[in-house]
Amino acid sequence: MNTPRQSPAAFEYLTTKKDELVGWARKFSLFPYPFVTACCGMEFMSVSSTLYDTDRFGAALPRFSPRQSDLMMVVGTINHKQAPVLRKVYEQMCEPKWVIAFGTCTISGGFYQNYAVLLGIDKVIPVDVYIPGCPPRPEMVIDGIMQLQDKIATARHPLINEHF
Repeated sequence: MNTPRQSPAAFEYLTTKKDELVGWARKFSLFPYPFVTACCGMEFMSVSSTLYDTDRFGAALPRFSPRQSDLMMVVGTINHKQAPVLRKVYEQMCEPKWVIAFGTCTISGGFYQNYAVLLGIDKVIPVDVYIPGCPPRPEMVIDGIMQLQDKIATARHPLINEHF
């Protein structure tokens, strides 16, 4: 039995709409894994308080297993001895996964310009959003989460698109 073939444009439209739907759902269901090593951790905790409430962004409950999370928030100074551990934890996360570098020490080593400190975690794992500051204000963290949500919402989702 011959079935009429749909034009490639119809599949493209369907795929685009699926990307939008999946992006919208993913951006409001982030499961953060806090990789906290230094003083920025105090500011990180204040972002989850009732005053700032990350729950309204879908990123409230931290997961303490990388296998249950899709967002790694690296908070604080990372030294060369911790870098392989950071990489291993990142590799244990399931796809899709995102990384936020939280604070100046995480982004560039901060004022610890010495032999022991990693001068930016992007030398070890890919970073999606950088939140500068020492420590960053909670408003900056919320802005960083919103930037990541925009990135997730507009991304193509290859696991869905490979079936069309």
